[in-house]
Amino acid sequence: METVQTQATIAALLQETRRFPPPPEFTARANVQDPGVYEEAERDFEGFWARHAESELEWFRKWDRVLEWDVPWAKWFVGGQTNVCYNCVDRHVKGRRRTKAALVWEGEPGDSRVLTYLDLHREVQRFANALKQLGVQKGDRVTIYMGMVPELPIAMLACARIGAPHSVVFGGFSADALAGRIQDAQAKVLVTQDGAWRRGQVVPLKHFADQALESCPSVEKVVVLRRAGNEVAMKPGRDEWWHELEAGAPATCPAEPLDSEHPLYILYTSGTTGKPKGVLHTTAGYLLGVHMTTKWVFDLKDEDVYWCTADIGWVTGHSYIVYGPLSNGATSVMYEGAPDWPDKDRYWRIVEKYRVNVLYTSPTFIRTAMKWGPEYPRRCDLSSLRLLGTVGEPINPEAWMWYHENIGGGRCPIVDTWWQTETGMILITPLPGITTTKPGSATLPFPGIAADIVDEQGNSLPPNTGGYLVLTRPWPAMLRTFWGDPERYVQVYWSRFPGKYFTGDGARRDEDGYFWIQGRVDDVVNVAGHRLSNIEIESTLVAHPAVAEAATIGRSHPEKGQAVSAFVVLRAGYAPSEQLKHELREWVAQKISPIARPDDVFFCADLPKTRSAKIMRRLLRDIAEGRALGDTTTLTDPAVVEQIKQRYVEEGKEEA
Repeated sequence: METVQTQATIAALLQETRRFPPPPEFTARANVQDPGVYEEAERDFEGFWARHAESELEWFRKWDRVLEWDVPWAKWFVGGQTNVCYNCVDRHVKGRRRTKAALVWEGEPGDSRVLTYLDLHREVQRFANALKQLGVQKGDRVTIYMGMVPELPIAMLACARIGAPHSVVFGGFSADALAGRIQDAQAKVLVTQDGAWRRGQVVPLKHFADQALESCPSVEKVVVLRRAGNEVAMKPGRDEWWHELEAGAPATCPAEPLDSEHPLYILYTSGTTGKPKGVLHTTAGYLLGVHMTTKWVFDLKDEDVYWCTADIGWVTGHSYIVYGPLSNGATSVMYEGAPDWPDKDRYWRIVEKYRVNVLYTSPTFIRTAMKWGPEYPRRCDLSSLRLLGTVGEPINPEAWMWYHENIGGGRCPIVDTWWQTETGMILITPLPGITTTKPGSATLPFPGIAADIVDEQGNSLPPNTGGYLVLTRPWPAMLRTFWGDPERYVQVYWSRFPGKYFTGDGARRDEDGYFWIQGRVDDVVNVAGHRLSNIEIESTLVAHPAVAEAATIGRSHPEKGQAVSAFVVLRAGYAPSEQLKHELREWVAQKISPIARPDDVFFCADLPKTRSAKIMRRLLRDIAEGRALGDTTTLTDPAVVEQIKQRYVEEGKEEA
């Protein structure tokens, strides 16, 4: 018997039959119209990347070798010299794009700014010189702790210009989280701001920064942007105002020719499983990866207004607000605040105001918008939209359909993208001019990318068999290591399946070769020996007309090993009841299997989410198991967890 080779690692129970081919009028204008691009890339993947590196990017010196691959260490475009900032700014200033809007910024209170490529060029050069005057040299690390203001990408580009690796720390992180990241990177300079707007309140970033710096001796200078006007303490000799520094800085700063493998940035993962990991991305390969995927996946046209709703504190903002769009000469929208401030139509009002053509957002936000109801997007004119994208967690088919119908008006292709902080670029995705999409599937690997689904022994699995998602060859934007911890890099990604990059995600591949991501493998419930995907159970719950969002976890059970607990957020117009609990349990049993029927259904007003829109199931497991809560500093609203905990305890007593 060949049970080892074909045994499903994770049960694949969800079936989806709806299909959406690209509209012919979309395909007629698409950047990629020929499906042969996949075969071309597969024939010679190094040659594929090299051709596009030559035609899409500008180089100070061409490379000697496309790829050096000594598992798990990669070097791309070896011997080449380029500069990310030059590719994102300078080359556009030479031509007709110099007066084109590069960044369109909307502040939460309603203020706004537009920076052309010429404006960006001027601002970046001045700030690069300001950093130099503070003693920053090539190779020195600069930590950036800011809200969503234009000066954040300006600071990133200035660092890239002079070869100083930046480490952006999300503005929602605590002083302790900031301190740990500064210490690990041994940053020389910290760039921050007085305060940031969030739901009408000022988040005192400078105050948190001062607390963090009590334990960060490597930081010699602090640059403070005046944004919110709140009172801040300025330490003489250390702290400098942004506007004063920039006013005294020379206007011209040539972009430094940098080796293709020069460190571009360090981005720390959230640290939910121990010490934060400093993911290192380098220069040329990363830039090529984000440039190509931005151009092909989002089908970007020169006249497009493009909006990625992420925070730049996360990798999505690095790759698809800053480096990918700007290297393409795009107009990239930035929004400072919360999606429900002052009302739940804020995102749709921004789409209407700036005539956004391409919108890239998270499944978590889409499910939240479903909960709020379709009346909010109906208030606004969304007719400018021509392409929609999703990023973050796998998208439930019903959320996909809601997005398609209520935001895209049934006419916009949806690109559901899978990738990670570590991958740097989108890896599994539709190409909107040629891919027939299936709600809930990220579809196919991007041309040149090789992915597989394997079992516990690393054997490739047949179609519709759940297993582990791995990548079987290097790609340009891949992380090179963890900053200062190469052994951990090897252990985390390359030790489980030798020669293959282990993504940590479960997935299956269907009969058409389409990938269906089932979520993190540690987000799997083991019921009576059956390993069930949380994502599939959650997708089924969200398909019920009463449910807007759901998170499922496995809690200890004396007979079954684990039982499924479901935490459910209802749509507007529905109220919690015992009858609805019973109905939802039977709904899952009928749609998937009696094995997947939740033992418990708990109604809650919201789910615990990070500001990168990921649901923190770990905290829900802590609640269900009666454990002390883990770290909640990365949450959008830590109070949500306490509310759920109180409700869980109360409902548990009632059932007992």
